[in-house]
Amino acid sequence: QVQLVESGGGLVQAGGSLRLSCAASGRTFSSYAMGWFRQAPGKEREFVAAIDWTGRSTYYADSVKGRFTISRDNAANTEYLQMNNLKSEDTAKYYCAVDGRPYYSGTYYSRARDYYYWGQGTQVTVSS
Repeated sequence: QVQLVESGGGLVQAGGSLRLSCAASGRTFSSYAMGWFRQAPGKEREFVAAIDWTGRSTYYADSVKGRFTISRDNAANTEYLQMNNLKSEDTAKYYCAVDGRPYYSGTYYSRARDYYYWGQGTQVTVSS
């Protein structure tokens, strides 16, 4: 049974940092892109960041570019999201996800429908 478990969320002051982790179990995902999405109360789920299956290419939403860094450790079957200079508008539940397209080499990673596996989410709250 495949499971994605996020951790690292919490309450932080504006300008602070958090590092989210997403540990996958049940199968390996080294051939698949991985991503992070977030959803604030009353809003649609939105793309945050993605990393391709090789780990060499990363993609970010404009709102987090320059502040967030996505990475992955295939040996540990884990992905990370380092979030720096957090703002109140970053407050949301953050979800990790695994793309359903093996060895995908394109540039479209922001569509939630392309992701097959999802975690349960971890809450990030930024106080101003």
